Amino acid sequence: MTAYFLGIDAGGSHCRSRLVDSTGNILGTGKSGPANARIGIERLHGALLETCAQAIEAAGLTTEALPTISAGFGIAGISRPGVCEQLEALSFPYARVRFETDAAIANLGAHCGADGAILVIGTGSIAFVRIGDTSFSIGGYGFPISDEGSGAALGLSAVRHALRALDGRTKPTALSSAVTARFDHQTPRVIAWMDQATPRDYAAFAPLVMDHADAGDEIARSIVEDAALHIERFIETIFERGAPRCALAGGLASRMRPWLRARTSAMLSEAQGDPLDGALLLAGYRPQ
Repeated sequence: MTAYFLGIDAGGSHCRSRLVDSTGNILGTGKSGPANARIGIERLHGALLETCAQAIEAAGLTTEALPTISAGFGIAGISRPGVCEQLEALSFPYARVRFETDAAIANLGAHCGADGAILVIGTGSIAFVRIGDTSFSIGGYGFPISDEGSGAALGLSAVRHALRALDGRTKPTALSSAVTARFDHQTPRVIAWMDQATPRDYAAFAPLVMDHADAGDEIARSIVEDAALHIERFIETIFERGAPRCALAGGLASRMRPWLRARTSAMLSEAQGDPLDGALLLAGYRPQ
């Protein structure tokens, strides 16, 4: 018998968990670092178990309670070939485990399980549409070939601008100076960083880009305006493909929305819940 429900939102920047009882009372939460499919199945498994354990420990539950927990995992990148099969072969000490993409649980949470679409703008970007028994994603194929309008894309554009400013191809701006300052204004250090940089590392520059765009930096504004165009095209495509409503989600969503045209912003609905609410619905929790 399920007594507790555990929701997990595992993305490119962090992994979060929330444990509730059958009445929806939050008993414990957890948080750790990146937990997407790109880090490898063993590391992913460890990160998921760690984040779940934090919530369970915070709730004061013992190992005897684990078989009474139903868990729903929303994990970035599990649509890649073979990943779901690998996850299903792993051991989890819970009564029931279900896996979906992080975009799918964001959609469930935003519309309380009803039909609709979600556009996630965070480290990456992806749209997820659910209409009746049909669901599909748009974009989200991974950085750098996809993830338009995302934090990683903003960071990549900023680093490119900074390098061009360093070697004299473009005029330095406050943004380029702020980026290169993190590397002591030395191109070789940028290159060495690039060799190991992850999407999360690029996305770490996104707040800097947004701050300088808000302050009027010409290049920063052009980067953000280009990202806004990609986001608007996402939204247009979502409605063209039949979604009755669309909400934004992700860490960058609130900062990007003011850069959208008024008519595009007016098409959006407010999210009724967050991805962890969606993960709990996936786990089988039903609000009283």
